[in-house]
Amino acid sequence: MKAVLVENLEKDYGKVKALKGISFEIKEGEIFGLIGPNGAGKSTTLKILTTLLQPTAGRAEVFGHDVVKDAGEVRRIISYLPEEAGAYKNLTGLEYLRFMARLYAKDEERSEEMVELGIRIADLGERLKDKVSTYSKGMTRKLLLARALMVRPKLAILDEPASGLDIINAYTIRKTIKRFAREEGVTFLVSSHNMLEVEFLCDRVALINEGRIVESGAPGELKDRYGAENLEEVFMRVIGVEIPEPVGGEGS
Repeated sequence: MKAVLVENLEKDYGKVKALKGISFEIKEGEIFGLIGPNGAGKSTTLKILTTLLQPTAGRAEVFGHDVVKDAGEVRRIISYLPEEAGAYKNLTGLEYLRFMARLYAKDEERSEEMVELGIRIADLGERLKDKVSTYSKGMTRKLLLARALMVRPKLAILDEPASGLDIINAYTIRKTIKRFAREEGVTFLVSSHNMLEVEFLCDRVALINEGRIVESGAPGELKDRYGAENLEEVFMRVIGVEIPEPVGGEGS
């Protein structure tokens, strides 16, 4: 069974067409990247898959469940980390994990298992006893990722998971995602405008521009196909943007 199936998906906001008939699929257990510039339609796609928005046309399924007809079942098996997500700042990190675990768990034993896993994922040590209001952006993002993964979703949908983070925190988050895909079998859909970061993280990617999927495949295959050094160059070649020459050269 495919983890995600998207067919001819469209979304209109009044006269603005955010999605213009996109199609892609995600295999179970893989890390899939939806990448493109800001305003390309990435977040709209994620919100449809998380049942927060309804499509104008087309269809989408998550592990065989239609995101419109079976919205409740979809929400039960996914976890979503929006780009601008926040935690309750007046709670400590540990209190936040416990609060969220109680919302998801069927009993106290399962709740404690989630919290213990969340503690390991967040890897914040004694700082978990401090209020979230004292956390850096990187610490908050690690706490939120722990919340998203401690429930062991079948599909984790992450919108710009490392946006604005320093090198160390971004690296830690990428390693956590890879470990969960490998060891827990979690399927990931990762949205980002940072194509170089996604290149090191994802098994396959779809490039989206102006509401359309313009290319898809494994990063290495795409680079070979377009004779490019990285996914940024692939994207520019696909949409017909001339790649600028490097500044400097002879005599500089």
